[in-house]
Amino acid sequence: MEANGALAEAAAAGPIVPVFVIDDALWAPSGANRQWFLAGSLADLNRQLSGRLVVRHGDPATVLHEIADEVGAASVYATDDFGPYGRNRDTAVGEFLASRGISTHYRSSNYVIPPGNVFSKSGTAYKVFTPFYKQWIQQVPAAPAATREVEFGPEVAGDGIPSVPQPTATSLPEPGAEAAWDRFDLFQRDIASNYPDTRNFPGIDGTSRLSAYLKWGTVHPLQVMERLGDSVGEQEFVRQLCWRDFYAEVLFNRPESAREAYVQRNVVATDSGPVARQRFETWCAGQTGYPIVDAGMRQLVAEGWMHNRVRMITASFLVKDLHLPWQWGARFFMRHLVDGDLASNNHGWQWVAGTGTDASPYYRVFNPTTQSAKFDKGAEYLRAWVPEIAHLGDNVIHEPSADPNGAPAAYPPPMVDHAAERLEALERNKNR
Repeated sequence: MEANGALAEAAAAGPIVPVFVIDDALWAPSGANRQWFLAGSLADLNRQLSGRLVVRHGDPATVLHEIADEVGAASVYATDDFGPYGRNRDTAVGEFLASRGISTHYRSSNYVIPPGNVFSKSGTAYKVFTPFYKQWIQQVPAAPAATREVEFGPEVAGDGIPSVPQPTATSLPEPGAEAAWDRFDLFQRDIASNYPDTRNFPGIDGTSRLSAYLKWGTVHPLQVMERLGDSVGEQEFVRQLCWRDFYAEVLFNRPESAREAYVQRNVVATDSGPVARQRFETWCAGQTGYPIVDAGMRQLVAEGWMHNRVRMITASFLVKDLHLPWQWGARFFMRHLVDGDLASNNHGWQWVAGTGTDASPYYRVFNPTTQSAKFDKGAEYLRAWVPEIAHLGDNVIHEPSADPNGAPAAYPPPMVDHAAERLEALERNKNR
C-alpha cells in the first residue's frame, strides 16, 4: 500500500477497520469522470487491503459513529482535507465523535507540505509563487514509508463500492497504484529529460499525466519526489508539484477565493444573458472556429483531461475574447476533469482572468492562432482533435478562415474577431 500517514498511525495503534465514506455533498457534483476514477481507485485500494475496505454512503459523522459503535473503536484516524468544505466537515465530524467519547486524529495529506506550514520570514502566508517555492523546497520532508503490515479488526458490512454509469469521457486513465507507477516509470524513462520543453507541446506525450493519481491520493507526491533524480527535467517537474501545494496554500488561507476573485480590484465587467450563454455553449462544444480552442475543449470532453498549455489558451479565450465570467469555465472544467482539483483549477482560472495570485497583467491576452502555430507547429494536436481541418496544410490549419482556397465547409468560421475582442478586453480592464 502507498504511503498514508493516517493508515500508518492507525495500524501502529492496533487492529484497524479501513473505511471510506461516500459523502453525497462531494459525490453528487463530482461529475461522471471523477466518480468513475474514484470508484476504480477504491477497488484497487480494496485489493491492497485484502478485500477489507468498508465503503458506506452517508453523513461522515453518522457513518463513522455507527461503525465505531459496531466494533468498539475509541479512535478514528483520517487523512487531512484542506479544502473549504472538507475543513468544515472534518471539524464537525471531530466535534460530533468527541461528544460520544471517540477521538479523531487527522494525519497526512496528498500534498508535499500540508497547507499552513510554509511562511515568509515575517511569519505571513505567501501570495506569490516564486518566493513560496524558494522556501518550500527547503522544507520538503522525507518520503513516508508505505504501510506493509496491518492487523484487521472485526469484519464490518458496507454498501459496496458505488456502481458508476458510463463516464462522459471515452478515454480515461486506468485507476490504481500500479497504473500510476507504470506511468511514472514511462515519464522518468522517456519524457523527463526533455520535460522543460516538451511539457508545452500538446501534440506530443510530453507531460507526466500523473495529475489524476496525485489528486486522488493513489500515489503520494513525496514518494514521486523520492524517485526523481537531479536532472533539469526532473527538477522542473518538482517545481510543478510545488504549484499544487501553492494553490492549496492560497485556498487554505483564503477559502472564499474558490468562488470569488482573489484580487477584487482586478475584476472587470463580464457579459450575461441569453447571448452570453449561447457563446458559452459554443465554447463548451468546441465549435468556436479557433482550432486550438476547439481541440482543447474536445480533448477535455473525450479524455477528462486537457493539456496545461491549452487550458490557458481556452481559458483566455472564454474570459478575454468572449468576456464571460471565469467561474463559468471553472465549473465546466471541474465537471469533466478527472484530475479536477478545486484549488489548482479555480486559481489557474483566476491567473488567466487577472484576478488571482501572480495575476497576469491586464494586457496579456492569449492569441489562439499564434499560440497554436508556436506550440503545435506541425499541427499534430489539431489534426487529432479537429478532423474537419486535418487535410489542411501547416500554413493554413491554424487559421482555416484565412485559407485562400476557402475555409472547410464542415468547420465553423471564427465566432469572434480576436483582434477586436482583445481591444475590448483591454478597454474593460482600463475601466474596471
